[in-house]
Amino acid sequence: MPHEIELPTTPIDLRSDTVTRPSAGMLEAMMQAQVGDDVFGEDPTVNELERKLAEMFGVEAAIFCPTGTMANQIAIKLHTVPGEEVICEETSHVYIYEGGGIAFNSGCQVRPLKGRRGRINAEQVLAAINHDDIHKPRTALVCLENTSNKGGGSMYDLKDIEAISAVCKEKALALHLDGARLFNAIVGSDGDASFYGKNFDTISVCLSKGLGAPVGSVLLGSAANIKKARRFRKVLGGGMRQAGFLAAAGIYALDNNVAQLDQDHKHAKKVAAELIKKAWCGAMLPVDTNIIIFEVIEKYTAPELVELLAGYNILCFTVSDTQIRLVFHLDISTEMVDKLLEFIEAL
Repeated sequence: MPHEIELPTTPIDLRSDTVTRPSAGMLEAMMQAQVGDDVFGEDPTVNELERKLAEMFGVEAAIFCPTGTMANQIAIKLHTVPGEEVICEETSHVYIYEGGGIAFNSGCQVRPLKGRRGRINAEQVLAAINHDDIHKPRTALVCLENTSNKGGGSMYDLKDIEAISAVCKEKALALHLDGARLFNAIVGSDGDASFYGKNFDTISVCLSKGLGAPVGSVLLGSAANIKKARRFRKVLGGGMRQAGFLAAAGIYALDNNVAQLDQDHKHAKKVAAELIKKAWCGAMLPVDTNIIIFEVIEKYTAPELVELLAGYNILCFTVSDTQIRLVFHLDISTEMVDKLLEFIEAL
Protein backbone atom coordinates (compact mmCIF):
# COMPACT_ATOMS: atom_id res chain seq x y z
CA MET A 1 0.00 0.00 0.00
CA PRO A 2 1.54 3.34 -1.06
CA HIS A 3 0.93 5.15 2.27
CA GLU A 4 3.89 7.46 1.69
CA ILE A 5 2.24 9.09 -1.32
CA GLU A 6 0.65 12.45 -0.62
CA LEU A 7 -3.04 12.45 -1.53
CA PRO A 8 -4.09 14.86 -4.27
CA THR A 9 -6.02 17.81 -2.84
CA THR A 10 -8.36 17.83 -5.86
CA PRO A 11 -9.95 14.50 -6.81
CA ILE A 12 -8.48 12.91 -9.91
CA ASP A 13 -11.86 12.08 -11.40
CA LEU A 14 -11.50 9.49 -14.16
CA ARG A 15 -15.06 8.16 -13.99
CA SER A 16 -16.11 9.88 -17.21
CA ASP A 17 -15.46 12.88 -19.42
CA THR A 18 -18.96 14.04 -18.44
CA VAL A 19 -17.63 15.29 -15.08
CA THR A 20 -15.87 18.35 -16.54
CA ARG A 21 -16.78 21.77 -15.17
CA PRO A 22 -16.89 25.01 -17.14
CA SER A 23 -13.64 26.97 -17.17
CA ALA A 24 -13.51 30.66 -16.26
CA GLY A 25 -13.49 31.55 -19.96
CA MET A 26 -16.49 29.35 -20.67
CA LEU A 27 -18.42 30.80 -17.73
CA GLU A 28 -17.70 34.32 -18.97
CA ALA A 29 -18.97 33.39 -22.44
CA MET A 30 -22.14 32.01 -20.87
CA MET A 31 -22.66 35.17 -18.80
CA GLN A 32 -22.31 37.37 -21.89
CA ALA A 33 -24.61 35.29 -24.12
CA GLN A 34 -27.39 36.97 -26.05
CA VAL A 35 -30.56 34.95 -25.55
CA GLY A 36 -34.13 34.64 -26.77
CA ASP A 37 -36.85 32.00 -26.91
CA ASP A 38 -35.37 29.02 -28.77
CA VAL A 39 -38.73 27.26 -29.18
CA PHE A 40 -39.73 30.31 -31.22
CA GLY A 41 -36.39 30.10 -33.04
CA GLU A 42 -35.38 33.43 -31.53
CA ASP A 43 -32.30 32.60 -29.47
CA PRO A 44 -29.37 34.07 -31.43
CA THR A 45 -26.72 32.08 -29.58
CA VAL A 46 -28.48 28.75 -30.13
CA ASN A 47 -28.92 29.69 -33.78
CA GLU A 48 -25.20 30.47 -34.03
CA LEU A 49 -24.20 27.15 -32.42
CA GLU A 50 -26.44 25.25 -34.84
CA ARG A 51 -25.14 27.20 -37.83
CA LYS A 52 -21.54 26.73 -36.74
CA LEU A 53 -21.77 22.94 -36.42
CA ALA A 54 -23.84 22.50 -39.59
CA GLU A 55 -21.23 24.46 -41.53
CA MET A 56 -18.37 22.53 -39.92
CA PHE A 57 -19.85 19.18 -40.95
CA GLY A 58 -21.11 20.37 -44.32
CA VAL A 59 -24.79 19.68 -43.67
CA GLU A 60 -27.87 21.82 -44.11
CA ALA A 61 -29.15 22.20 -40.57
CA ALA A 62 -28.81 21.36 -36.89
CA ILE A 63 -30.84 21.35 -33.67
CA PHE A 64 -29.59 21.85 -30.11
CA CYS A 65 -30.81 19.17 -27.67
CA PRO A 66 -30.40 18.83 -23.90
CA THR A 67 -28.70 15.42 -24.11
CA GLY A 68 -27.01 13.03 -26.46
CA THR A 69 -29.60 10.38 -25.68
CA MET A 70 -32.36 12.72 -26.84
CA ALA A 71 -30.44 13.59 -30.02
CA ASN A 72 -29.98 9.89 -30.80
CA GLN A 73 -33.58 9.02 -30.03
CA ILE A 74 -34.88 11.84 -32.23
CA ALA A 75 -32.68 10.58 -35.07
CA ILE A 76 -33.98 7.02 -34.71
CA LYS A 77 -37.55 8.34 -34.71
CA LEU A 78 -36.82 10.35 -37.86
CA HIS A 79 -35.63 7.33 -39.83
CA THR A 80 -38.10 4.63 -38.75
CA VAL A 81 -41.74 3.76 -38.27
CA PRO A 82 -43.03 1.34 -35.61
CA GLY A 83 -42.36 -2.30 -36.38
CA GLU A 84 -39.12 -1.71 -38.27
CA GLU A 85 -35.62 -2.82 -37.30
CA VAL A 86 -32.45 -0.94 -36.38
CA ILE A 87 -29.00 -2.47 -36.93
CA CYS A 88 -26.22 -1.57 -34.48
CA GLU A 89 -23.25 -3.11 -32.68
CA GLU A 90 -24.22 -5.10 -29.59
CA THR A 91 -22.45 -2.73 -27.16
CA SER A 92 -23.81 0.46 -28.73
CA HIS A 93 -24.96 3.25 -26.46
CA VAL A 94 -28.27 3.51 -28.35
CA TYR A 95 -28.92 -0.16 -27.54
CA ILE A 96 -27.76 -0.66 -23.96
CA TYR A 97 -27.57 2.79 -22.34
CA GLU A 98 -30.65 4.69 -23.52
CA GLY A 99 -33.31 3.07 -21.37
CA GLY A 100 -34.90 0.97 -24.10
CA GLY A 101 -35.66 4.16 -25.97
CA ILE A 102 -35.65 2.52 -29.40
CA ALA A 103 -38.62 0.40 -28.37
CA PHE A 104 -40.30 3.03 -26.18
CA ASN A 105 -40.01 6.03 -28.49
CA SER A 106 -39.93 4.47 -31.96
CA GLY A 107 -41.61 1.08 -31.54
CA CYS A 108 -38.71 -0.63 -33.30
CA GLN A 109 -36.64 -3.67 -32.50
CA VAL A 110 -32.86 -3.95 -32.67
CA ARG A 111 -30.61 -6.32 -34.64
CA PRO A 112 -27.44 -6.21 -32.51
CA LEU A 113 -24.28 -7.36 -34.29
CA LYS A 114 -21.13 -8.63 -32.60
CA GLY A 115 -18.42 -6.28 -33.74
CA ARG A 116 -14.77 -5.70 -32.98
CA ARG A 117 -14.29 -3.27 -30.12
CA GLY A 118 -17.69 -1.74 -30.76
CA ARG A 119 -17.32 -1.47 -34.53
CA ILE A 120 -19.09 -3.34 -37.32
CA ASN A 121 -18.32 -3.59 -41.03
CA ALA A 122 -20.18 -3.37 -44.33
CA GLU A 123 -20.30 -7.15 -44.80
CA GLN A 124 -22.03 -7.57 -41.44
CA VAL A 125 -24.54 -4.87 -42.25
CA LEU A 126 -25.32 -6.38 -45.64
CA ALA A 127 -25.83 -9.84 -44.12
CA ALA A 128 -28.15 -8.47 -41.41
CA ILE A 129 -30.59 -6.70 -43.74
CA ASN A 130 -33.94 -8.47 -43.81
CA HIS A 131 -35.27 -9.40 -47.23
CA ASP A 132 -38.77 -8.36 -48.25
CA ASP A 133 -40.64 -10.89 -46.13
CA ILE A 134 -43.90 -10.21 -44.29
CA HIS A 135 -42.70 -12.41 -41.43
CA LYS A 136 -39.77 -10.08 -40.65
CA PRO A 137 -39.47 -6.44 -39.69
CA ARG A 138 -38.27 -4.13 -42.44
CA THR A 139 -34.67 -3.05 -41.90
CA ALA A 140 -34.73 0.75 -41.85
CA LEU A 141 -31.69 2.16 -40.10
CA VAL A 142 -28.05 1.49 -39.22
CA CYS A 143 -26.49 3.22 -36.20
CA LEU A 144 -22.73 3.51 -35.66
CA GLU A 145 -20.92 4.88 -32.59
CA ASN A 146 -17.62 6.76 -32.98
CA THR A 147 -15.67 6.56 -30.79
CA SER A 148 -16.99 3.41 -29.13
CA ASN A 149 -17.34 3.75 -25.37
CA LYS A 150 -17.46 0.01 -24.65
CA GLY A 151 -14.73 -0.49 -27.25
CA GLY A 152 -12.33 1.54 -25.12
CA GLY A 153 -12.54 4.66 -27.26
CA SER A 154 -11.89 2.78 -30.49
CA MET A 155 -12.20 4.69 -33.77
CA TYR A 156 -13.75 3.58 -37.04
CA ASP A 157 -11.45 3.38 -40.03
CA LEU A 158 -12.77 5.94 -42.52
CA LYS A 159 -12.81 3.34 -45.31
CA ASP A 160 -15.11 1.14 -43.22
CA ILE A 161 -17.50 4.04 -42.76
CA GLU A 162 -17.50 4.71 -46.50
CA ALA A 163 -18.24 1.04 -47.19
CA ILE A 164 -21.13 0.95 -44.71
CA SER A 165 -22.48 4.21 -46.14
CA ALA A 166 -22.39 2.72 -49.64
CA VAL A 167 -24.35 -0.35 -48.50
CA CYS A 168 -26.96 1.86 -46.84
CA LYS A 169 -27.38 3.97 -49.96
CA GLU A 170 -27.64 0.89 -52.17
CA LYS A 171 -30.25 -0.72 -49.89
CA ALA A 172 -32.15 2.53 -49.14
CA LEU A 173 -31.32 2.44 -45.42
CA ALA A 174 -30.72 5.49 -43.28
CA LEU A 175 -27.37 5.82 -41.49
CA HIS A 176 -27.05 7.60 -38.14
CA LEU A 177 -23.87 8.35 -36.20
CA ASP A 178 -23.84 8.53 -32.43
CA GLY A 179 -20.95 10.96 -32.23
CA ALA A 180 -20.81 11.31 -28.45
CA ARG A 181 -17.00 11.42 -28.71
CA LEU A 182 -16.78 12.21 -32.41
CA PHE A 183 -14.24 15.00 -31.96
CA ASN A 184 -11.96 12.51 -30.21
CA ALA A 185 -12.13 10.43 -33.39
CA ILE A 186 -11.57 13.46 -35.63
CA VAL A 187 -8.54 14.60 -33.62
CA GLY A 188 -7.23 11.05 -33.18
CA SER A 189 -7.31 10.30 -36.90
CA ASP A 190 -6.42 13.78 -38.22
CA GLY A 191 -9.83 13.62 -39.85
CA ASP A 192 -12.18 16.16 -41.34
CA ALA A 193 -15.65 16.81 -39.95
CA SER A 194 -17.09 17.22 -43.43
CA PHE A 195 -16.29 13.56 -44.15
CA TYR A 196 -18.96 12.56 -41.65
CA GLY A 197 -21.49 14.98 -43.09
CA LYS A 198 -21.07 13.34 -46.48
CA ASN A 199 -21.51 9.78 -45.22
CA PHE A 200 -24.29 9.97 -42.62
CA ASP A 201 -27.91 11.04 -42.82
CA THR A 202 -27.84 12.31 -39.24
CA ILE A 203 -25.09 12.88 -36.68
CA SER A 204 -25.35 13.60 -32.97
CA VAL A 205 -22.44 15.59 -31.51
CA CYS A 206 -22.03 15.76 -27.73
CA LEU A 207 -20.67 18.99 -26.25
CA SER A 208 -20.59 17.90 -22.60
CA LYS A 209 -17.95 15.15 -22.71
CA GLY A 210 -14.39 15.86 -23.85
CA LEU A 211 -15.30 19.31 -25.15
CA GLY A 212 -16.16 20.36 -21.61
CA ALA A 213 -19.51 22.11 -21.96
CA PRO A 214 -21.91 21.53 -19.04
CA VAL A 215 -24.94 20.46 -21.09
CA GLY A 216 -26.03 19.64 -24.59
CA SER A 217 -25.75 17.76 -27.85
CA VAL A 218 -26.49 18.87 -31.39
CA LEU A 219 -28.23 16.75 -34.03
CA LEU A 220 -27.11 17.42 -37.60
CA GLY A 221 -28.82 16.54 -40.87
CA SER A 222 -30.80 17.77 -43.83
CA ALA A 223 -33.12 20.75 -43.49
CA ALA A 224 -36.13 18.46 -43.91
CA ASN A 225 -34.99 16.05 -41.21
CA ILE A 226 -34.13 18.81 -38.74
CA LYS A 227 -37.52 20.44 -39.31
CA LYS A 228 -39.15 17.14 -38.30
CA ALA A 229 -36.67 16.82 -35.44
CA ARG A 230 -37.96 20.06 -33.91
CA ARG A 231 -41.39 18.51 -33.54
CA PHE A 232 -39.94 15.33 -32.01
CA ARG A 233 -37.79 17.37 -29.63
CA LYS A 234 -40.92 19.18 -28.46
CA VAL A 235 -42.78 15.89 -27.95
CA LEU A 236 -39.89 14.55 -25.86
CA GLY A 237 -39.87 17.67 -23.70
CA GLY A 238 -36.60 19.01 -25.08
CA GLY A 239 -37.76 22.43 -26.20
CA MET A 240 -35.78 24.91 -24.08
CA ARG A 241 -36.40 28.63 -23.91
CA GLN A 242 -33.43 30.95 -23.21
CA ALA A 243 -31.01 28.14 -24.00
CA GLY A 244 -28.35 30.49 -25.35
CA PHE A 245 -26.55 30.44 -22.00
CA LEU A 246 -25.91 26.73 -22.60
CA ALA A 247 -25.26 27.12 -26.33
CA ALA A 248 -22.60 29.75 -25.56
CA ALA A 249 -20.69 27.09 -23.64
CA GLY A 250 -20.85 24.85 -26.71
CA ILE A 251 -19.52 27.60 -28.98
CA TYR A 252 -16.70 28.30 -26.54
CA ALA A 253 -15.88 24.58 -26.41
CA LEU A 254 -15.69 24.30 -30.20
CA ASP A 255 -13.47 27.38 -30.42
CA ASN A 256 -11.13 26.55 -27.54
CA ASN A 257 -11.24 22.92 -26.40
CA VAL A 258 -10.95 20.70 -29.47
CA ALA A 259 -7.15 20.89 -29.52
CA GLN A 260 -7.08 19.79 -25.86
CA LEU A 261 -8.40 16.36 -26.88
CA ASP A 262 -4.99 15.39 -28.23
CA GLN A 263 -3.50 16.00 -24.78
CA ASP A 264 -6.19 13.75 -23.27
CA HIS A 265 -5.18 11.00 -25.69
CA LYS A 266 -1.51 11.40 -24.75
CA HIS A 267 -2.38 11.24 -21.05
CA ALA A 268 -4.34 8.01 -21.57
CA LYS A 269 -1.52 6.36 -23.51
CA LYS A 270 1.05 7.41 -20.90
CA VAL A 271 -0.98 5.95 -18.04
CA ALA A 272 -1.76 2.79 -20.01
CA ALA A 273 1.96 2.21 -20.60
CA GLU A 274 2.54 2.24 -16.83
CA LEU A 275 -0.51 0.16 -15.96
CA ILE A 276 0.38 -2.68 -18.31
CA LYS A 277 3.64 -3.22 -16.38
CA LYS A 278 1.79 -4.17 -13.20
CA ALA A 279 1.20 -7.82 -12.31
CA TRP A 280 -2.39 -7.01 -11.30
CA CYS A 281 -3.16 -5.54 -14.73
CA GLY A 282 -4.39 -8.17 -17.15
CA ALA A 283 -5.73 -7.73 -20.66
CA MET A 284 -6.11 -4.13 -21.80
CA LEU A 285 -7.98 -2.85 -24.82
CA PRO A 286 -5.81 -0.86 -27.24
CA VAL A 287 -5.81 2.80 -26.24
CA ASP A 288 -6.75 4.84 -29.31
CA THR A 289 -8.14 7.99 -27.72
CA ASN A 290 -9.01 9.06 -24.15
CA ILE A 291 -10.32 5.80 -22.62
CA ILE A 292 -8.49 2.94 -20.90
CA ILE A 293 -10.31 -0.32 -20.17
CA PHE A 294 -8.21 -2.95 -18.42
CA GLU A 295 -8.71 -6.22 -16.60
CA VAL A 296 -7.78 -6.57 -12.92
CA ILE A 297 -6.17 -9.89 -11.93
CA GLU A 298 -4.26 -11.61 -9.12
CA LYS A 299 -3.76 -9.19 -6.22
CA TYR A 300 -7.09 -7.35 -6.43
CA THR A 301 -10.58 -7.63 -7.76
CA ALA A 302 -11.84 -4.75 -9.88
CA PRO A 303 -14.20 -3.46 -7.13
CA GLU A 304 -11.39 -3.69 -4.56
CA LEU A 305 -9.04 -1.66 -6.73
CA VAL A 306 -11.71 0.98 -7.38
CA GLU A 307 -12.27 1.27 -3.61
CA LEU A 308 -8.53 1.48 -2.94
CA LEU A 309 -8.09 4.20 -5.55
CA ALA A 310 -11.02 6.17 -4.11
CA GLY A 311 -9.24 6.18 -0.76
CA TYR A 312 -6.44 8.11 -2.46
CA ASN A 313 -8.84 10.58 -4.12
CA ILE A 314 -8.61 8.81 -7.50
CA LEU A 315 -12.09 8.08 -8.85
CA CYS A 316 -13.00 5.50 -11.51
CA PHE A 317 -15.63 2.88 -12.40
CA THR A 318 -15.86 -0.83 -12.96
CA VAL A 319 -17.39 -1.66 -16.34
CA SER A 320 -17.64 -5.40 -15.66
CA ASP A 321 -16.91 -7.79 -12.82
CA THR A 322 -13.23 -7.80 -13.81
CA GLN A 323 -12.63 -4.53 -15.72
CA ILE A 324 -12.01 -0.91 -14.83
CA ARG A 325 -12.45 2.11 -17.09
CA LEU A 326 -10.42 5.32 -16.87
CA VAL A 327 -11.49 8.33 -18.94
CA PHE A 328 -9.22 11.34 -19.48
CA HIS A 329 -10.56 14.82 -20.11
CA LEU A 330 -9.65 18.50 -19.96
CA ASP A 331 -10.03 18.66 -16.15
CA ILE A 332 -7.22 16.10 -15.80
CA SER A 333 -3.98 18.07 -15.77
CA THR A 334 -0.47 16.86 -16.48
CA GLU A 335 0.25 17.24 -12.77
CA MET A 336 -2.65 14.94 -11.97
CA VAL A 337 -1.37 12.39 -14.46
CA ASP A 338 2.06 12.53 -12.85
CA LYS A 339 0.49 11.93 -9.43
CA LEU A 340 -1.50 9.03 -10.84
CA LEU A 341 1.63 7.50 -12.36
CA GLU A 342 3.41 7.84 -9.01
CA PHE A 343 0.57 6.00 -7.32
CA ILE A 344 0.43 3.22 -9.91
CA GLU A 345 4.18 2.68 -9.69
CA ALA A 346 3.97 2.31 -5.91
CA LEU A 347 0.90 0.07 -5.90
